[in-house]
Amino acid sequence: MSGRPLDVLEASLEERVTVRLKSGEEYVGELAGYDQHMNLVLEDVGLPTEGGDDEPIEDTTIIRGDNVVSITP
Repeated sequence: MSGRPLDVLEASLEERVTVRLKSGEEYVGELAGYDQHMNLVLEDVGLPTEGGDDEPIEDTTIIRGDNVVSITP
């Protein structure tokens, strides 16, 4: 896998990813789309829990790329 960010995102489409925001919040969801600014569209979004299961919160969420600190495939 290439180390370029957009290549990693492309390889992660339709996969579960964890997104950490500047505020410290984390979201887990299926990466449904992204753009050149790393704005993200996540589906079946949840909050990670200590038990390993995600607490469901939204069907679809759009996250502005300016708020993203990390995306873990």
